[in-house]
Amino acid sequence: MGRPWIAFFSQTGSEIVDLANELDRWPDAIITNYRPDNIREVNKNLHHYIEVSNRPSPVEIKDILKKYDNPLITLHGWLRIMPPEICEGYEIYNGHPGLITLYPELKGKDPQVRAWEAKHSLAGAVLHKVVEGVDEGRVISIDGFSTEKLDKNEFFRILKYKSKWLWVDFLKDKI
Repeated sequence: MGRPWIAFFSQTGSEIVDLANELDRWPDAIITNYRPDNIREVNKNLHHYIEVSNRPSPVEIKDILKKYDNPLITLHGWLRIMPPEICEGYEIYNGHPGLITLYPELKGKDPQVRAWEAKHSLAGAVLHKVVEGVDEGRVISIDGFSTEKLDKNEFFRILKYKSKWLWVDFLKDKI
């Protein structure tokens, strides 16, 4: 086993499931804040599933992370801002389904919905380093596509595919 991989999510966790299947490796810890079970795709019975409070404090996060030596932390729909001391003390990356390099207004929650509604001619996903500001970290990879002639389902399907492969290409060299 390589470097410890810690994945955070707040919504369904489906991206983590997809990545685990593609990489043939589950994260060493899957951390989520409290959400209703009926929206989750990650099995709560996994030994590495950790539920934290809805708005975890830096101490709560640090207590979990200190169990791992030099973890790589990834965010997959984690709907909380990482505290500065966590950002500064760990290597953390976020996947963002919006071309924030071209459309900075897509920073924040649900950029894919806003991109679709704005009828952007280009869409895509980025991976970026996590810093204190929302989606402000250095972009490390990007994959875009033309939205011309796409219906909504195709738009979201392609975006999900692009996001997954950005993560796979990144993670296979890191964990």
